[in-house]
Formats: sequence, C-alpha cells, structure tokens
Amino acid sequence: MTRHMLGRPMEILLIEDGLLDARLTIAALKKSGLHHRLTLLRDGEEALAFLRRVATFARAPRPDLILLDLLLPKKNGFEVLAEIRLDESLREIPVVILTAADDEGFPARAEQYAVEHFIKKPVNFDKFLDAVKKLRSYWHRDLILPSLD
Repeated sequence: MTRHMLGRPMEILLIEDGLLDARLTIAALKKSGLHHRLTLLRDGEEALAFLRRVATFARAPRPDLILLDLLLPKKNGFEVLAEIRLDESLREIPVVILTAADDEGFPARAEQYAVEHFIKKPVNFDKFLDAVKKLRSYWHRDLILPSLD
C-alpha cells in the first residue's frame, strides 16, 4: 500500500446488472460503516474497460475491492475474473463474488481464481455485513502508517 492511500476511502467496484441487488449491496455497505467510494458498472465488458482505464475510463480509480456478479451481460463474471487474474496490474485486487447462480460447481470454480468470498444471492444481509467487516479489517491491517521521523 502506498503513501497516497493513507486516509482515503476504500475504492469499491460493484459489477452488478440487477438494480435491486445493487441497491441492497449499496445499503449493506453503507450500514457497515466502511469509509468507501463506490462505482457501479452493469456488464463485464464495461467493467474490464474501467479496470484497464480504457477510453472514457482513462481516469478511473483503481479499485481496492471488486464485488462481482457472475451472471453479467456481454462478458460473464467468470470471464471478467479470469482476465483480472491474468493481468499483472489487476490480479492482486480482492474479489468477492455475489451471485444468484444456482450451479453448485460455481463456488469451487470461483475458488480456483482465489476469490476472497463467495456469497449467494439473495444476499443474506447479516452474512454480507460479516463479509464486509472482514474486508474492512483486511483494509485496516494493510494500511502503512508514515514514520514519525
């Protein structure tokens, strides 16, 4: 973590095509007390353009956390996740999967991509808050404080 990150809000990228699910996630984040800024994107292609800072996203902030739905238009969540993990500049960003997909193989498949958490929708509000609190402690643990010299 670099000096420019000290004291700033956590940058969260929410990649979710369902507006109701996005609303619930945003409400849970608000309730968590995590100091953050959130960007909502609604399809996989747009998310990758944002992450790579292409065209209109040239000045996009680098997310500290990605909340990713698997059932996305244009490029699905697994395609997005694979490209994130293959990109040296993006692979270290923690990813939390939030999905309504019923495929029982999805959690194991997501685990192959080293995701932080896999949360099934409809999101259990309390479980989601617990996951956010864990991520919050992860965020605070990695802060590097400047020396007093």
